[in-house]
Amino acid sequence: MKKTIAVLAGDGIGPEIMSEAIKVLLKIAECFGHEFILDNALIGGAAWEKHGKHFPEETKKICEASNAILFGSVGGPIQEQGSAKWRDCERNSILQLRKHFCFQTNLRPSKVYPALAHSCVLRPEIIKNGVDILCVRELSGDIYFGEHLQEVIDGVRTARDVMTYDAQTIADITHVAFQAARMRNKKVTSVDKANVLACSQLWREVVIEVAKEYPDCQLEHLLVDNCAMQLIRSPSAFDVLLMPNMFGDILSDEVSILAGSLGMLPSASLNKHGFGLYEPSSGSAPDIAGKGIANPIGQILSAAMMLEYSFHLTQEAAAIYQAVEKSLTQGFRTLDITTSADQLRPLSTSEMGDVIIKNLIS
Repeated sequence: MKKTIAVLAGDGIGPEIMSEAIKVLLKIAECFGHEFILDNALIGGAAWEKHGKHFPEETKKICEASNAILFGSVGGPIQEQGSAKWRDCERNSILQLRKHFCFQTNLRPSKVYPALAHSCVLRPEIIKNGVDILCVRELSGDIYFGEHLQEVIDGVRTARDVMTYDAQTIADITHVAFQAARMRNKKVTSVDKANVLACSQLWREVVIEVAKEYPDCQLEHLLVDNCAMQLIRSPSAFDVLLMPNMFGDILSDEVSILAGSLGMLPSASLNKHGFGLYEPSSGSAPDIAGKGIANPIGQILSAAMMLEYSFHLTQEAAAIYQAVEKSLTQGFRTLDITTSADQLRPLSTSEMGDVIIKNLIS
C-alpha cells in the first residue's frame, strides 16, 4: 500500500514525539511492505515564524493532497500568550484545520494498562475491573463555532458565546458512537445538560431516536455534572461516552488522566468521508520541550489509529498496540509515568521509541 501522510509536528514537544512516531511508521512500512510518503508542513507558532500565519496556505495544500494528517501539537508558553506569535494560535491552527476539513467526530480512547494501574490516580479497588473508555466527541458544532462577542451595554462590559446544534449533526455523531459500541461492550452513555439547555434537550431527543436503530446496544443518559462525578466514582461502568463538543472537550481530559498521563493518549478526528487527523492528547508542553523527556506513546498510538481508521491496516495497527503494551509490561517508562515502585530508570523520548520498535519486530 502507498499512502501520503501530511506530517504537522508543530510546537513544543511536537517535533520530538513526532520523530518517534515516524520511526515506528517507517518500521511498519518495512515489515509489512508499504510505502508511506511523508510530507512535512508547518503549523502553529512554527508556521508563524516563517509565514506570519498559524495555518498557511502551503500547509493547507499539503494536507489536502494527503491521505491523512499526523499532527503533533501547537501552542506556546502561558506567559507569552499575548504575543503575536502565540495569540489565538490554537484557534487559528487546529480549529481552522477542523473547520476546513469538516472534521465532525473525535475519537479518544482512554485505557488503564495493567502495568500502569499503580500510576492511576484512583484507588486500586475502584479500577480493579479495568478501565477502557472510548470518548466520542462531536467536533463541528456547539459553543466553539457559534457567535463570540464582547460589548459594552449601558456601561457594563458584557460577553456572549452562542451554542448551536442541529438534528442532523447530532444524529451523525450518535451513529458513530453506536457503531463503535457494537465493536466493544455495546453500551453508550450520552452526556448532556437537558435540564437547563435547549441544545441539550434537542441532543437527548435525537440520541433517543437514533438509538432505536441499535436495539442490541444499551443507552443511558447522564447530566454532565453527574457524569463528571461518576467517571471518578465508577469508571469501569463506562464503555462509549457520547458527548457534544464543549462537554467532550472537558470530560475527555478528565478521563485521560486515569491512564496515568496525557502523554499516553491518542486521538482521531474524522469527517464524513473518512479523512482523518491524528494527534496525541498531551499538548505542546513547552515547559519540557527540548529536554528529551516527553512521552511519545500518545503520538505513536495516534499513528496506529491512522493506520486503523484511515488506511484500514488493522494488522499493522494491532502490531503497534501490542508493542506498546509489551514495552510497558516489561517495565519501560518515560518520566511522566514513572513512580517510586518502578525498578528501571526513566527512558528518554527516543529510547522509548526504540524499545517499542524492538518489540514491534520481536
